[in-house]
Amino acid sequence: MSLSIECQKRPENIKPNALRREGLVPATLYGHDGTESLQLAVNTKEVALMLRGVTVNETVIDLNIPDLSWNGQAVIKEIQAHPWKRNLIHLSFCYVKPEGAIR
Repeated sequence: MSLSIECQKRPENIKPNALRREGLVPATLYGHDGTESLQLAVNTKEVALMLRGVTVNETVIDLNIPDLSWNGQAVIKEIQAHPWKRNLIHLSFCYVKPEGAIR
């Protein structure tokens, strides 16, 4: 079973708490373009469903960012959640090079 999720580029002038009120979770994608990182926002309900079948640092996820016309694979490096409310606070993705890619 392949897991995939659609993300959008996070607007620069919106604070993370405002995103959460709109039903989005702030996220970061590391390594998609060398040492550059990318700030993203993901739908909270979609992420909650996806996380049921994910193991941190192991499960490969297909990321789709239509705003940037970017598709790729990543693993979740970190999930930050509120200690007792279990609300998602932030996600960290790490880009995975396709097999057979030449450096």
